[in-house]
Amino acid sequence: MLKIVLPKGSLEQATLDLFDSADLAVIRSSKVDYKANIDDPRVDEVRILRPQEIPTYISDGLFDIGITGRDWIEETESDVISLGKLHYSKATARPVKIVVAVPESSPYEKVTDLPAGVKVSTEYPNLTKNFFTAQGVEADIHLSYGATEAKAPDIVDAVVDLTETGRALKAAGLKIIDTILTSHTELVANPKSAENSELRHAMEQIHTLLEGTLEARGKVLVKMNVAATQLQNVLDAIPSMKAPTVNELAKGEGYAVETVVAKTEINILIPELKDKGASDIIELPLSKIVH
Repeated sequence: MLKIVLPKGSLEQATLDLFDSADLAVIRSSKVDYKANIDDPRVDEVRILRPQEIPTYISDGLFDIGITGRDWIEETESDVISLGKLHYSKATARPVKIVVAVPESSPYEKVTDLPAGVKVSTEYPNLTKNFFTAQGVEADIHLSYGATEAKAPDIVDAVVDLTETGRALKAAGLKIIDTILTSHTELVANPKSAENSELRHAMEQIHTLLEGTLEARGKVLVKMNVAATQLQNVLDAIPSMKAPTVNELAKGEGYAVETVVAKTEINILIPELKDKGASDIIELPLSKIVH
């Protein structure tokens, strides 16, 4: 049914891990194979290609849906429909940013400080041109094929580059003076494919599985028993996503309580719950949370 294209490169492993956790495991003969499949009746074909190319291929109708970054959608000016943001990236769940950076010794503090004719290296020539034009700065833009941060100040005056943590730019002796775009990873679709009700339903189901998997990351289910006299004390201690689920135990022997909490809080929460009167406390991992 669906032809899917997934990103190769820095997002590749994180994307494959996400699909595997969503019970949509991507199967291929080797790590360098560009063709793959997913054992799911909603999926006909899977390709793994560079994220720079994915928006154009989807816009042209070669694929129905795919995963890429908002940066490449804007750079290629592709006609695609976003089915939703997927909050993951190479190293963290934070979005990445396309930024303007200059040497730390530079006197410039913002893009409008840059002189006319400033030399800029970037993998995003269209985004860079549009941004500098909007800021009223004439720039001499040079297309970069990688290691962009290494080209200032010897080759160019400034760079426009993608950063997730900012560490690589800082290590190269650069400082950020402006942000062009905040880019999330997105699940996008071909507009014509999205108009087909059967394909759209399949797309939305895939999105539900992916989003539910991401929602469950870093969270656990906690279940416990609580005497009636201690119930309110225990409920007051629980940082719940919503109101905890509370069910009366058989024979009026108290209550069963369950809730979802952040894994980072569990080492403090479980002893506190015990202190408040909870017993038979169980911590369970979660695979998906679908709202």
